[in-house]
Amino acid sequence: MGITAHSTDAARSGTGSLPRGTHSFTVGGIRQCYHVHGTGPVCVVHSGGPGIFWDYLRMPALEEHLTMVYVEPIGTGGSGRLPSHPHGYTRERYSRFLEQLINRLGVPEVYLLGHSHGAFVAAHHALARPERLAGVVLYEGAPVTGAEHGAEAGRRVEEFAVRNAGHPGLADVLAAFGAMSAMSDDESTVAVARGVLPSYFADYWGREEQLAPVREAMRATYISGLDENLSPEAIDDRAALKDLVVPTLVIVGRHDVICGPRWGQELHELIPGSRLLVLEDSGHMGHVEEPGRFRDAVRDFVLETGGREAGAA
Repeated sequence: MGITAHSTDAARSGTGSLPRGTHSFTVGGIRQCYHVHGTGPVCVVHSGGPGIFWDYLRMPALEEHLTMVYVEPIGTGGSGRLPSHPHGYTRERYSRFLEQLINRLGVPEVYLLGHSHGAFVAAHHALARPERLAGVVLYEGAPVTGAEHGAEAGRRVEEFAVRNAGHPGLADVLAAFGAMSAMSDDESTVAVARGVLPSYFADYWGREEQLAPVREAMRATYISGLDENLSPEAIDDRAALKDLVVPTLVIVGRHDVICGPRWGQELHELIPGSRLLVLEDSGHMGHVEEPGRFRDAVRDFVLETGGREAGAA
């Protein structure tokens, strides 16, 4: 594959190595964009969805300690689309683009942080291509998809509905969940993403003034979840994770309805030597709900597993 590089905003980061700003390179005719902010050990960040744009996952508190490299997953934002779009966006495909990006950064090792669907991608990458990883953060992930995962999510959504019974916004949230199976384009994907978002926080309506801008800024591309042969990508990492050799931090919000504490605990028990942080006052978006605890956990994990610059403010 031919690789062509492009970049903008070439001011150097505090590490003297990675240029800050927006950059891209092209692999096999497909553009991969990424954004560099902060200073310190390098942490590559993969957002969720699949199809959610990267910027909801911006983490200014961590940028004071780490060089955060935010990936725009292919198929979203400024990155290119596969010829098979909206199909073909498998974990293996994302991992291969991550491999190219990590190689381009030119540092011996990086940390990899994946959120939600990005945590499934990060787990796959850590299992398949661990050589350049100093550590991995599985943030709101799970070891499985499919019927078992869906049933647990359904149960958690029902609990959310009970807790918020009588709130005027509840009906719209439940309607958005009901519309998930009918998503077929970018417009409907954005509508569903924004529609369900109150359930993704521990107390959205109690903090609506602060959190409404996050909801309004949410952007997305429709990604089908099917491979090039139009088959769903079934995930069950339970057996493989028992042999994961990369240092791992698992982060989960106590009130997460999609990838809740059951899955965080299971990941922790499966992965040898892993650490587990349960954010007691968070849902699916702990970096927004409890940014201080989130920052401290990731910074300390990096510091204690070899990233010696992470303690610098």
